[in-house]
Amino acid sequence: MPSGKQKILFMGAGAVCSYLGASLTHAGHDVTLVDAWADQINAINAQGIHATGPHDPIDARPKAVHLIEAAQLGSDFDMVFVGLKAYDTAWATQLALRHLPPEGFVVSAQNCWVDPIVASVAGPARSIGLVMSKIFMTLTKPGFVERGFDKSQAKSSDVIFRPGEHDGKLTPRVTALAEMLSFIATAQATDNLWGERWSKLSQNAMSNPVQAMTGFGSVQVLSTEAGRRISILLAAECARVGLKLGYRIPNFGGAPAEKWANADQPGVYQELDRFLTPTSEPRLNWRSSMAQDANKGRRTEIDFMNGHIVNMGREVGVATPMSAAIVSVVREIDAKQRTQSPDTMDLALRRAG
Repeated sequence: MPSGKQKILFMGAGAVCSYLGASLTHAGHDVTLVDAWADQINAINAQGIHATGPHDPIDARPKAVHLIEAAQLGSDFDMVFVGLKAYDTAWATQLALRHLPPEGFVVSAQNCWVDPIVASVAGPARSIGLVMSKIFMTLTKPGFVERGFDKSQAKSSDVIFRPGEHDGKLTPRVTALAEMLSFIATAQATDNLWGERWSKLSQNAMSNPVQAMTGFGSVQVLSTEAGRRISILLAAECARVGLKLGYRIPNFGGAPAEKWANADQPGVYQELDRFLTPTSEPRLNWRSSMAQDANKGRRTEIDFMNGHIVNMGREVGVATPMSAAIVSVVREIDAKQRTQSPDTMDLALRRAG
C-alpha cells in the first residue's frame, strides 16, 4: 500500500462508513462514499458529515455519490471499504472491483462472517478483513453520526481496529492499514483474522438478536434474568462451535471462550450471570444495528450471524438449540409475523428446550 494520502472508496454511507469516512477525510485522505440512501448522500453533499464521539467534533466534506451514479467513478482508488449489510456483500464487492487497479484491495468493514464472500468475488489476495471491537456508531439523522463510548467497559489497552490477511500473514499493506486507522482509534494488524472474526461474531450473536426481538437496549436485556440466560447460552454455543472448528478465539463478552463453553457447569454459569448483571456503574444502553433494523421493519442479518453459527455447529456436531430458537424468532419478525416484545425471550427459551 502506498504511503501518504490515500484515495479511498466506501461502499456504503451508513453509520460505520460515515464515521470512518469523516475521520479519514479529516486525516487528509481523499474519500468518496457511495450509497443508495438518497437522503444521506444529499446531506453529505450539502453540508458534509458531522461526527461526534470521545473526541472533539469533526466536520468533514468527503465526496458522496448516489449508487446509480457510481459508474462515473474512476478505477484509481487505492482501496475500497465494503460496509453494507452482509446480504449485500457479493454485489458490493463486484462493484468495488470496477474502481480498483490490479494492486488495489477490498476491505470488509462489516459484521458477521462475510470474508469468504468477499474472497469468492475478489480473490483472497485482494481481500482484507477488518474486525472492529468496542466501537459503537449510529446515525442520528442524515449527515450526523455519533460514536458511543462505554467508559465502564473500555480500557486504554483495548485495540479497536484489527485488519488481517486471509492467510494470516502480517503483510506491509495490513500494517500500513492499521497505521492509517490508528488516526481514529487504536489499531493493530492481526495474524489471527479468523479467530478475531469469530470472537466478534460471538460478541454480536450473544447480544444483537436479543435486542432485535425484544426492542430493548443492551443494558435493558441484561437487567432481566431471561435476557442474561439467553445471552449466556448463546455465548456458550458460539464458543463451543468456534473451539471445535479450531479457531484461536480472543476473549469476547468480557470472558475467555473456554469459560463461555463451560457455562453448563453451575458454578461457571453463576459467575457469568453475576458478571453480566448490570451494576450501579453507568453503562451504555446501546441498540445494535440489528435492533434498529428490526425496529424499522428492515431485513436483519440473522442468517449471516446466528444462522451461520447454527450451520457450522451442524457441520462439526455441536448442538446449538438456543441459537436455532433465536434465528426462528427473528426470522418471524423479519417476515412481519411477529413484533418486537420482551415476551419473545420466554418464547425463545421454550423453543430451545
